[in-house]
Amino acid sequence: MRKDKTMSEINYDYIVQYIRALHTPPEDVLLEIEQLIASEKETWPIIKPEVADFMKVLLTMQKPKDILEIGTAVGYSAMLMSEFLQEEGKITTIERFAYMAENAKKNIKRAALEDKIQIMEGDAAELLATLEDAKYDVVFMDCAKGQYINFLPHCIRVLKPGGLLITDNVLHKGAVAKSRYLIDRRQRTTHARLRDFLYTITHDPCLVSSVVPIGDGVALSYKK
Repeated sequence: MRKDKTMSEINYDYIVQYIRALHTPPEDVLLEIEQLIASEKETWPIIKPEVADFMKVLLTMQKPKDILEIGTAVGYSAMLMSEFLQEEGKITTIERFAYMAENAKKNIKRAALEDKIQIMEGDAAELLATLEDAKYDVVFMDCAKGQYINFLPHCIRVLKPGGLLITDNVLHKGAVAKSRYLIDRRQRTTHARLRDFLYTITHDPCLVSSVVPIGDGVALSYKK
């Protein structure tokens, strides 16, 4: 079972461990990735088991044809989401770090998902501007937390009406709920930007949003 190096103040540890014990492990490449992280042989940033299970429910209900992911990492979440695509569905995923993109390509090839998952390498700030309006049924944002507020207008623009924006790690281990004066100075910019992001999605008239305290905090936004 995966252990977090830094304690989270979002949920009691015994609740987290119980929920994770209910998680059904995936198979093949996804399982290998989980096992490498659980054994601490790798420190790749992937979604928590309880977040993976939550997303499975959302994607089963949404039945997406086109998914946009911002933050590929090693391809874990893209491969997971691909299981819930409609026939002929596609995932476009953006990764700025070449090392991560290369690992993702290898994993996607091993999983025989090259026809379903396309990696766009580069800065999301530039690549998002090139994407078509109202194209995606689901947008999953799991990248640098301080950039969420900057990427949000593009996420809303490319999302179809009735689409879902899922954003991971929005509570920053519970720190977002604290006063900025209780936060390490190095984290205050991220803290302020995450608060701005959460306020914006919960007050934007074109969105219906909720913040769910699982994993490191997940924000779910429905585009009207």
